[in-house]
Amino acid sequence: MEKKQHIVKSIFWLTVAEIVFNISGYIVHSGVGRILGPADYGRYGLVVTLTTMIIVLIGNGIPTAMSKYLSEFFETRPNMIRIIKRQSLILQSILIGGVTLIFFALAPLISRVLGDPTLTPLFRISTLIIPAFAAASFYFYYFTGIHRFNIQAVLKTVRSIAKVIFIIGLAYFFKTEGAIAGYIVAPFLVFLIAFAIDKFSSRKNIRIDDDSPKINYYSRLLNYAWPLTLFMLFYEIMISIDLYMVKGLLHDDYLTGIYNGALTVGRIPYYLFYALAIVLLPTVSKTTSQKDLKETQKIISQSLRLMLLFLPPLIISMSIFSTPIIKIFYGTSYADSAFPMSILAIGVGFLTIFYIMSFAVNGAGKVKIPMFIALFGVMLNITLNYFLIEKYALAGAAIATSLSSLSVMLVMLYFVKKYFGVLFNIKSLLKVTLASLVICLASWLLPEEKNMYFVIWALLLLVIYLIIISILREFKKEDIEIFKKLISRK
Repeated sequence: MEKKQHIVKSIFWLTVAEIVFNISGYIVHSGVGRILGPADYGRYGLVVTLTTMIIVLIGNGIPTAMSKYLSEFFETRPNMIRIIKRQSLILQSILIGGVTLIFFALAPLISRVLGDPTLTPLFRISTLIIPAFAAASFYFYYFTGIHRFNIQAVLKTVRSIAKVIFIIGLAYFFKTEGAIAGYIVAPFLVFLIAFAIDKFSSRKNIRIDDDSPKINYYSRLLNYAWPLTLFMLFYEIMISIDLYMVKGLLHDDYLTGIYNGALTVGRIPYYLFYALAIVLLPTVSKTTSQKDLKETQKIISQSLRLMLLFLPPLIISMSIFSTPIIKIFYGTSYADSAFPMSILAIGVGFLTIFYIMSFAVNGAGKVKIPMFIALFGVMLNITLNYFLIEKYALAGAAIATSLSSLSVMLVMLYFVKKYFGVLFNIKSLLKVTLASLVICLASWLLPEEKNMYFVIWALLLLVIYLIIISILREFKKEDIEIFKKLISRK
């Protein structure tokens, strides 16, 4: 029971940090979008999205592998921590150094492929995002592996503040180039703080046996990292290709900026549940290495239940109130983002379940399954975008991504059921579906709001939803006790 409470508390505080982080992200996007305007914001979005996509999909494979193996040893064989960390650092440095140089050299080619050679200097500035982001992420996954989730929450909060200060501040003075430079400074500051914490706090508590340097973990790290890296590659392409196909097929900076706004806001549910994926990988890795199937099933089942209960009202509210939400973030000049965002919000719900369950499967060592499912998602999304963008423009891109997300979620749930014997509880699914339908119908009775009053109506719908699932006895004593403990143990 104590272990379970620790896991839930970890998810809780990481979720709080993730919420703060993403609020800061939306403050950044709102500020930069207003400062630059739709056209330059579209260019900024293309550059930053591509660069961060590269570092996320390539740069996180080895750190994630490191996190998995650290989680298996940090309690039973703490002498292994430095060994795995050092060997991971060597592999990561070689990989990131090579990727940084290649990306800098290919900047002109990437710009020509996107049909805009003026993007070249922006891509070259953004090259430094790769090593800065990789350095911060390395420590983030290191603290994940040794279950220091409190440090992760602190680092996430620091990065939130740094993002707002540096990205908006530099955008104000140096426009697009400054906004991109802010993406370099913020993660580098986090890296420096994490390095200091590691050096003066964590490291001194770990001892290394005399023969420990002889242990070679390079092959294990690489064997786990390469399919995980490809999974991240395919996943990032799948969720970002619509933005690039809007640019490539429509050749319109304004529409690209509008869709970037819809895409950014539409991903809110995904970011709110991201902390769950962070905790799931090392936790499932630990339980499967101990061959504790019952505990693994319990963890995955609780994760599915958490998403089932809280994703639907969030997605419905975002879809219904897409217009005032967009206007709050970006202003009236981005009003055209509302309709595609209302579609994307639904797809992001499916995508969230797929992504989190992928990390559960990755934690169990079955890394090729998410990789192949994500590859399928890429091919499906590219195909659907090609046909639907030509016919329905931005709405077509949103529909394509949503259908692709639904498809990969269903395939992933099949494998979760196959390997872990866990799936959504049918009764719970029916109760949540009923409650969701009721608030959808209730929303038609609400007046159309164009200002902050929509928050009141959204809260009203949430209350109705909670009342219904409470009447249907879907809130259990176990859920209530967990939340009480979280509140009482600040």
